[in-house]
Amino acid sequence: MTDAAPDYLRYEPETRRLDLDPHEPRFIDDPYEAYAWLHGKGGTFFWEQYGFWCFGGFDDVNRLLRDRRFGRERPGGYLSIAADGTRSHLAAFDAIEANSLLELEPPVHTRLRTLVNRAFVSRQVERLRPRIEALANMLIDGFPKDTPFDLLPAYAAPLPITVIAEMLGVPAEMGPQLLEWSHRMVAMYMHGRTRETEESANVAARDFAAFLRAHAEARRRAPGEDLLSLLIAAREDGRKLSEDELVSSVVLLLNAGHEATVHQTGNAVRTILAQGGDPRRFLATPEATAATVEECLRFDAPLHMFTRYAYGDVEAAPGIGLKAGEQVALLLGMANRDPQAFAAPGAFRPDRPDQKNVSFGAGIHFCIGAPLARLELQASLKTLFDRLPGLRLADPPHYGDTYHFHGLQRLTVAA
Repeated sequence: MTDAAPDYLRYEPETRRLDLDPHEPRFIDDPYEAYAWLHGKGGTFFWEQYGFWCFGGFDDVNRLLRDRRFGRERPGGYLSIAADGTRSHLAAFDAIEANSLLELEPPVHTRLRTLVNRAFVSRQVERLRPRIEALANMLIDGFPKDTPFDLLPAYAAPLPITVIAEMLGVPAEMGPQLLEWSHRMVAMYMHGRTRETEESANVAARDFAAFLRAHAEARRRAPGEDLLSLLIAAREDGRKLSEDELVSSVVLLLNAGHEATVHQTGNAVRTILAQGGDPRRFLATPEATAATVEECLRFDAPLHMFTRYAYGDVEAAPGIGLKAGEQVALLLGMANRDPQAFAAPGAFRPDRPDQKNVSFGAGIHFCIGAPLARLELQASLKTLFDRLPGLRLADPPHYGDTYHFHGLQRLTVAA
């Protein structure tokens, strides 16, 4: 680590205020240079462009993810954001977010998560491994021959969207449409969004919800063995999911069930190829494959920022007092590279004894789809490199301008 700050950021030591444009191209392609320098300054700072305190130390992030003095639910309820009437153009989007597991706290969160979680426990998910491996092989069979191609739309994207669609009982051929709706909705979480972005997200939310309501009605008339039928029938303390809760839960599962996995697959392939040599050495056994996936999750995570609200006047860390309702940001990608938590944090070491990460979060909002994501990554990476051990980068990869999501724009490879 160097004492000199990267020249694209400015930092005031006394106030710990950081001036760093998240759209800066060098930061987009390599946020870890800035993270490493900021770790040397304590890892906690007030990010001017966002207007809130950020925590990047592993212990701080792990602690604050579990601290019940903070939460995801907006004080006053999600729809309080629309109380001034300035979000009428986001009514459909807000209706989905208001019932999302990700934006709620107990007791409502507890009831919804209990209903949804039963399909995502590890023993249930493990049954999907043969199907995921078969799908991976089918996609590889369809790769262009003797010409470079973008691995993201050819492999990283269709695999997880097909799996989650099949789990939910949604037609797999709807995959491209589901992806399009999802991309437009998650653009709402980006820094510097525009009115055009908001209107596009609202139309996507409206159309997504209408599709799911119609599909749910068909499942009520003719239930199947799929997750959607299970969610329709499931009860917790005698209560079912309401229609709005059902729609919000399925949208979250579809969006979260592929968006981060696509990014992580691309990031992982790039990381493994950057090591040189035969990639199969990282995937020789089930244990090695699992360890490699965990190191990929730590080394180049797909989600770098997770925000929470303070539920009272609270000291988040020594000298950092927050007022009720203020937000803080937990920088997951930065925490995974904390030199206080990891030996040689910038080195890719699947066999490291200090293996851990916060890429799936922690506490009550720990990613419900983590077992599925891990399985998809294990199966897809091993199948890809077993089939194509000579895979190589054909063009330098670049990351998308989508902080706090961290994923490649394209990954051009050749076999």
